[in-house]
Amino acid sequence: MDGMVAFGRASLSCTLLLCFSLQVCWAVVTVTVTPKVEVIKGESASLPCTFKIPPSPNKIVEWFIEEGGTRKRVAFRSVSGGEGKSDEGTRLSDRVTIGRDFSLNISPVAVEDQLPFYCQVTAGPAGVGEAITQLKVFFAPEMPEVTGSNQAISVGDSSTQVGQCVSHNGHPQPRIIWFQDSKPLPEVKDNKEKVYMVPSVVKEASGLFTITSTLMMQPQKADKDSVYHCTVEYSMPNDMIKQIDSDTFSLTLNYPSETATFVLVNTEPIREGDEVKMMCETDGNPQPEIEFFKDGINIKEGVAGGLLTLKSVKRSDAGVYKCMATDFDNLDADLNGEVTLSVHYIDPMSVSPAGPLSTMTGDMVELQCKTKASDSHTVQWKKGSTVLSQTGVLSLKSVTFAEAGEYSCVGAVPSVLGLTSKASVNLTVSGKPEIEAAVDEIVEKEGDMVTLSCSAHGHPAPQFTWTPSGKESVSVKDNKVVSMVMLEASAAVLKDGVTCEASNDHGAASQVFKVTIKQVDPNAANDAGRGRHLSVFSLLLSSLLSGLCVVNSL
Repeated sequence: MDGMVAFGRASLSCTLLLCFSLQVCWAVVTVTVTPKVEVIKGESASLPCTFKIPPSPNKIVEWFIEEGGTRKRVAFRSVSGGEGKSDEGTRLSDRVTIGRDFSLNISPVAVEDQLPFYCQVTAGPAGVGEAITQLKVFFAPEMPEVTGSNQAISVGDSSTQVGQCVSHNGHPQPRIIWFQDSKPLPEVKDNKEKVYMVPSVVKEASGLFTITSTLMMQPQKADKDSVYHCTVEYSMPNDMIKQIDSDTFSLTLNYPSETATFVLVNTEPIREGDEVKMMCETDGNPQPEIEFFKDGINIKEGVAGGLLTLKSVKRSDAGVYKCMATDFDNLDADLNGEVTLSVHYIDPMSVSPAGPLSTMTGDMVELQCKTKASDSHTVQWKKGSTVLSQTGVLSLKSVTFAEAGEYSCVGAVPSVLGLTSKASVNLTVSGKPEIEAAVDEIVEKEGDMVTLSCSAHGHPAPQFTWTPSGKESVSVKDNKVVSMVMLEASAAVLKDGVTCEASNDHGAASQVFKVTIKQVDPNAANDAGRGRHLSVFSLLLSSLLSGLCVVNSL
């Protein structure tokens, strides 16, 4: 017994001595990695690896991947020095390096690199340690392509394909969401439901996913105005969820008519000569055959589907119009409508006496004007823009030359914008000439040239005679004739003046123009003389004062 105890003590002492000399007893190789590394396909990935090991020879860091249940080394590096190397014959041979910090660097990253990576540290007698990094590879899919049904779909109880959405090349596998009027549709795969989706997934040779979703529906009439689109939803690094929307599409649905509407398209009151449009349509699709009637007579002209067009309507076109539609998918429906058409009008203006009119100065002229219209109307007599009467009767007492010209009778229906009628009468006023008051002229001196202007009203147009005569010119301004003469202010002209005579078939009139020499104001002359004397006095006084100043200075 004592021998056995002595042997045990000796063995324990040897074991402790060996542990202390090698410094490896109870030592552990600790390896730390990032549990998950996320990267975009085509970019670079760095998988860090750090470790704690006791002092020991022959330390090495190795990176492994696992394929088909078998580990395969892809890169390694000695801890004590030397360059890192990648193993040949692996899927990463040309794309992987191991850095001085023992990180595994992959560039560019491929989809198939989404694997667990093992960082293994071997420390000789100290043992082996390892940790696992999961590499996650992401790639945004392409914008989804959506196609709607290119045929009209009949509303019914059977499900039909209404759209298909495809998104190419995403990773990891994205998902497709359908929207109706911007509201997401529940993701349903049961073909017994009224709305469901048929998904499919294809993994491309690149490792990316192409996903397809077919939208199946039992369309109802309420879906006729709906807008559809799809969205592809996909994952990106850092737990980000992103979406890409497709274009939109609508469905063409066929459904029977239940009601009909018949309306007047024109929004303003209808006037004779206007183009009128009336629209008859049902709430079904496609529109059934539509017929139009007035007073029981079928209208054929101007009909285009549910649109009736009447060009340049007359008052006789007023009345009740009817439309009648026949939908063979719903023969029990009442698809009739009525529109009452009112056509506003105003007759041409009737003027008495009819023009043109001619009268003598001093006479009285009375004009009457009237019309008929579909509604209350007004009648105005106007000359230019001036309103002269609003009763339809215009009385001109003791007419003058100034009242000659064109008079207009304008009728209007205030309740209908732009509904007017107009007639004109031209009035000619005859009589002997009337000369406007003369304007005297002043000249500087005898012999100067002077220009005189003589204006006269009259019909027929008056002829002018100047005494004495000169260089004459004649012009017409408004309803008067103007004669201008240029002559010398001779002694006879200064004494007797110049006479302008205007004459026509009804008589003559004359006017004398005085020509005088400009008079000099004697007070003004005296003031000028006094001014000159004061100036001379001022000069003399100034010289005297200057002399006194010189004497004083001496």
